[in-house]
Amino acid sequence: MLESVNLKRKTLEDYIPFVGEEEVERIRRLSRSLKGLRVLHVNATAYGGGVVELLNSTLPLLNDLGLAAHWALLCREESFFAVTKGLHNALQGKRFELDARARDTYLRRNAECAKMLDAEYDVIVVHDPQPAALRHFHAKGGARWVWRCHIDTSEPDKAAWDFLRPFVEEHDAAVFTLETFVPPDLRLPRVMIAPAIDPLTSKNLDLPIAACRTIVKEFGLDLGRPILLQVSRFDPWKDPLGVLEVYGRVKESIRGLQLAFIGGMADDDPEGWRIYEQVKEKAQAHRDIFLYTNLTGVHAFEVNCFQRAADVVIQKSIREGFGLVVSEGLWKRAAVVAGNVGGIPLQIQDGESGFLAAGTEEFSERIVRLLGDEALRGRFGEKGREAVRERFLITRLVREELELYARLTSG
Repeated sequence: MLESVNLKRKTLEDYIPFVGEEEVERIRRLSRSLKGLRVLHVNATAYGGGVVELLNSTLPLLNDLGLAAHWALLCREESFFAVTKGLHNALQGKRFELDARARDTYLRRNAECAKMLDAEYDVIVVHDPQPAALRHFHAKGGARWVWRCHIDTSEPDKAAWDFLRPFVEEHDAAVFTLETFVPPDLRLPRVMIAPAIDPLTSKNLDLPIAACRTIVKEFGLDLGRPILLQVSRFDPWKDPLGVLEVYGRVKESIRGLQLAFIGGMADDDPEGWRIYEQVKEKAQAHRDIFLYTNLTGVHAFEVNCFQRAADVVIQKSIREGFGLVVSEGLWKRAAVVAGNVGGIPLQIQDGESGFLAAGTEEFSERIVRLLGDEALRGRFGEKGREAVRERFLITRLVREELELYARLTSG
């Protein structure tokens, strides 16, 4: 049996202050025909990354609505995760040497995990490349299967996609964030569903700014000097070394600038440790660069505080599926500068609710402008929060998930 993740308890009515009674009742009505529906989500890890945050919020709300939602994990194996990280990068365009040994490791582990999937479900959703072959090896039951892709697969490495595509196409549907992310020649019904944030988690809960500043001060930052912040995995697509370059460029104009870099570590991402060491080595020469991870005392609550206390929040992605941290920053009325890639432009209206940027020079110029204009930071903050409230809160995601289940199970 696959390892099961214990789910929290959530109640949809608690979100009325954010989205209103009408939206909550709309979701309740939609769920009535789905009561008792058995839904399973499968991914690779229970901590670290946006998928984990989404499942931690959506599945408890599905249960509150009367569905029977469950969350299971692929069994941990270092060699398997090394292959799937390579496939993950390859789907975003990086070349990956998918040799016979890597193929065997991937297929063997999916086959083993498929045998552990012995309960009956009506809908099974598998996330990203790690469990994409589960359906192939699981011939039992009448469940509808969905492949949920959270990354930009518009220009995948050909060898990697040729390997994965037959397994993906055995599903009943695929879900992407954007139509432009759909890989070439995919013969499968697809649905576009953007991620969302949960305003009632410890990472996004409204907190007094005085308390947040106290927490940030305890981690060694000087509240009398400007703070630049990036929160992301140590992933090449988040360009962590580029963040250090931007910091160096901005500091030429903004004396006393501090950089807080908070990186999430996940057990299905062995590459992250190598990149973390690279960033750590380069950061050691700068006393005003503060490097933290979820394994060194900075968790969801602390991230919340940093995002509220920072003067400018950046997300220097060079390839991005969505980038939940952008909506997180906007929700907290932060002034955000983020890469003009992937799902980020869905969240930011350039020059209205934040800045989109590409490259070190443009990032630096826009950060300097924001740090010198408190009124502009305030306007961005207000418009950014409202944009998230309208489009990127978890209730909208739950509603669209329900609509997908209804279509799948009605034929």
